[in-house]
Parts: sequence; structure tokens; C-alpha cells
Amino acid sequence: MSKVVLIGPPGSGKSTVGRALSKLMEISFSDTDALIEAEAGKKISEIFVDDGEAHFRELEVAVVTKALVDEPGVLALGGGSVMSEPSRQAISQSGATVVYLEVGIAQAAPRIGFNTERPMLLVNPRQKWLSLMQERAPIYTELADLTFSTDSKKPQQVAEEILAALKVDR
Repeated sequence: MSKVVLIGPPGSGKSTVGRALSKLMEISFSDTDALIEAEAGKKISEIFVDDGEAHFRELEVAVVTKALVDEPGVLALGGGSVMSEPSRQAISQSGATVVYLEVGIAQAAPRIGFNTERPMLLVNPRQKWLSLMQERAPIYTELADLTFSTDSKKPQQVAEEILAALKVDR
């Protein structure tokens, strides 16, 4: 079984669904945001404040590219990682099944709370999220092998839907 890569906007459930899917498949789970924080030794929000978005994006490309090679199992990517051409190429060439988790703003807002841990959503978070989606949704769609809505669904339900679509025996 090749790896499964989850992409989508903030609040789509990549990390939560990814953990549920990895348990169902009995394989490992990794999250590039957590890998970036481990690499930098600080939270993503601190990287943005201390070092700037450009530095964060450089770290993100390096971590995503490495994780696509080194991390087996289910891999959740940060929402903006698909905006980098090197990351998109690495995703496309990884041989992984790419799953786009869609979510509407009505569902995303309470999930993420538009909090300070999400630096891209600090100023006018609802409008920023909508703007990010306008830019990112076509890329998510282009990269995806499979697409699932997470609106009004529990993470376990989404994980089971993905598993069924992957046709993996439990």
C-alpha cells in the first residue's frame, strides 16, 4: 500500500481524519506542521512572528519534500504547502494517493476557531479563509486523486469513507 497524503484548508480535519485513517489502516501517521515545529524547535505561529512567512515556507518545502520520501503511512500536509511549486511536484511524484478534504467556512470556523495558532488567519479570519480557498481550491482539486467533504461528518466517518475508496482490507 502506498502512502496516503491528505490536503485541504485549515479546519478540514487533515490531522484528525489522518489519525483515524492511520488507525483503521494500522499504519503510521505524520503531520508536516508537527514536523516543521520539531525541526524549528518552536510553534508555527512563532516561526511566522520571529522569522517571517518566507522562512516558514522554506522550512515547509524542505519538510514536505523529505516527509513525502521518508514518512510511511498517512501524511497530513499543512493547508498552504500546495502553494509551492517544488511541493506540488514532490506530491505529484510521490506515488501517494492524494486525498483532498473539503470543508465549508460554516464548518471550518468552529473547528479552528480562527485562533492565533493559525497565523494566516489572524487578520479578518473569515475573509482571509475565503480568500485562501479561492486561491488554493483549484490546486487542491488538481492534485487530488480522491475528494471527500468533511462537512457535518465525524472524522471516523470520513476515515471510513476514504478507506472504502482505497479498497484496503482491514
